[in-house]
Formats: sequence, C-alpha cells, structure tokens
Amino acid sequence: MAASDYAITTYSYVVTHTAEQCMSALAEWGFNAFELVMYPGHAWPADMDRGARQQLKTSLSERSLTLRSLNQPNIDLNIAAATREMRDYSLSLLRKTVELAGDLCVPDVVIGPGKLNPLVPIPREQAVEHLYRALDVLVPLANKVGTRILVENMPFAFVPDAESLMMTLEAYGSDEVGVLYDVANGAFIREDIREALRRCRSRLKMIHLSDTGLSVYKHDPVGCGTIDFNAVMEDLGSIGWTERPVLEMVGLTSDPAAEFFDSTRKLDVAGGAGRFTQ
Repeated sequence: MAASDYAITTYSYVVTHTAEQCMSALAEWGFNAFELVMYPGHAWPADMDRGARQQLKTSLSERSLTLRSLNQPNIDLNIAAATREMRDYSLSLLRKTVELAGDLCVPDVVIGPGKLNPLVPIPREQAVEHLYRALDVLVPLANKVGTRILVENMPFAFVPDAESLMMTLEAYGSDEVGVLYDVANGAFIREDIREALRRCRSRLKMIHLSDTGLSVYKHDPVGCGTIDFNAVMEDLGSIGWTERPVLEMVGLTSDPAAEFFDSTRKLDVAGGAGRFTQ
C-alpha cells in the first residue's frame, strides 16, 4: 500500500517545525493528507491572519496536499472544568479552531469531551451539562463555517470508553456530532476494540492509529507496544471501514517521517493493504 493511503498527524513536529515545514517533510515520503495539531509556533489560530491562512491553502493546493482535520490538544483545555473561567477560555480557543477549519476548508475538528479532577471530581452529570453547553456553541458554528465536530475517546476524559461516550452524545440529541475513535486510547483502558468500533459505528468519522502498552500510556509507532494490529485490521473490516486512518504517533525519534513510513509497512503486513480506499 502506498504511504499516501494513510493520513498523518503533525503532533510530533509541533515544537520543531511550522505546519508547512512539517507537511513538506512528510510529503517527501509520499504522505499527502494530514491532521494539523494546534500549537503555538506550529499552527495557532491567533497567529494566522487572513493572509497566512490563504497562503497555507495555496501552498497545500499547489502540492496536492490536504488537511483531513484540525486537532486542538486537550493538554491545556477543559470544557468540562469545574471553574467557569477555564470552560470559557477553553471554549474560546475551540471556537477559533473551528473558524480556522472553515477558512482552510478542513472537514473536521477534533475535541476532547473534558476531564475531571481525579481527587475531587465534580458530579458526572455536571460535567455532561458543561459538555452540552460547549456543543451548543461549537456545533452551530461548525455548521456555519462548513466543518464538523468530532469528539474523541480519551483515557483521562470523564467519558473514556466507547459506551459512555456514545450514550452521552446520543442523549445530547444531535446527529451532527461525530466520533473519532482512537485505538491506542481504547487499548490502554483494556476496551474490546471490535465492540467499541461497532458501538461507535453510527457516529464514527475518523480512526486514530498508534501503539501503546498497558502500564504506560503511549502513542508509539506500530510494533512498539502491545496492540495486535492484525486484530485491529480485522476489527475495522468487521464494520466495513474503508476511509484512511490517521497515524497519531507522538514522541518519536529525531526522524518521525521514517517512523511513520515504517508503521505503514507494518500495517500493510497486518492486513491493511488495499483496505483503505477513501
């Protein structure tokens, strides 16, 4: 399978490269679709005026490169925080990310559902209300600018597994909110990946692939953890998944592109060859 049958996250490059530098380096290896991670100095909405946004669109078009999604990492953000100020701050940054996605004609924006203080958590029902209030703002904005909101399963979120995430989104009542299922995140909490994918299928819009162990949370290259990717490919086949996954590997060596490329070879051997056609 050609490397371009996978999309690549820019997470491993956020400190060392600008978005354009990163995608140019990855394009040399045959990758042509990307998930752009929001990070100051790499790609940050407040740092990109109208001219910079148009320049990036033009550069991508000239090289036949596409942006699959924008991802606002949840390291500093929390839309389910106990404090209103943190929720407002997080939502303001997510709004700017959604607006950037509209300007760049990016199909999806990835968000986290929010996280709780592990020592003194607010009631789960309250966290759900905070998430819904954020979606009440983000979903109409996404519709207005021509993008879509995807909520990701995360081990540290207040809804970490597929069942609780889907139940929460179904209760929200909008079919316009999609799900991004991260296989490493599911594996780390010892979730049955096949059952999780089936549970998410009605809202599933994107897949993240990386490897991890069970004792230390990682997003490693394929083969560096404990995930059985032969089984993962069978699981994806069981739900008829044919869209290219996003390889979200973080904290790689000094040569991330080579690690990404090697991972695509291993996924090919695991049964990915010819599976992803869209």
